[in-house]
Amino acid sequence: MVRWSGAWDHRLVEHAEPFLIATVLDTTDARGLAEFYRRLLGFDYAPGDEPPPPGKPDTRASVWLVLNDSGGSPRLAFQAVPELERSTWPDPRIPQQLHLDLGVRSLDDLGRQTERAVTLGAVVLEDRRHDPDESLVVLADPQGHPFCLIVVGSPSASEGHSGSQREM
Repeated sequence: MVRWSGAWDHRLVEHAEPFLIATVLDTTDARGLAEFYRRLLGFDYAPGDEPPPPGKPDTRASVWLVLNDSGGSPRLAFQAVPELERSTWPDPRIPQQLHLDLGVRSLDDLGRQTERAVTLGAVVLEDRRHDPDESLVVLADPQGHPFCLIVVGSPSASEGHSGSQREM
């Protein structure tokens, strides 16, 4: 049940290359994980994916949920699966397979957003906020998917996150 029609900028369809619609995370708790990222990133549920009224079954969350950005474009989707082994990163036994890099503007913001993510249910995996090359904190969301909060906006921060040298 993928519902992407009308959800993207139709100008992209004019190009021959594929285009990214959204990032999809497998999860054993689609509503819980969607709610975590909705609150962390300030996204909204796609129409029809909002939580049901109290006492009603949450049938959408048993399959698929989508979060849109403020412009209405899908950004994250959550696919329900019966089982999912939690990543053991940085131990390579169960790799992360995918992670999100989320930007913040300053070290103060990094501290505030790290605390906020933890309050929402994340766990700190690695704290590199005082790394001279790239200030970041690696966290795991409530289902164990690693994600990074990274200071961006300064020349040293953006140079350090070229993607070619950083390992997460």
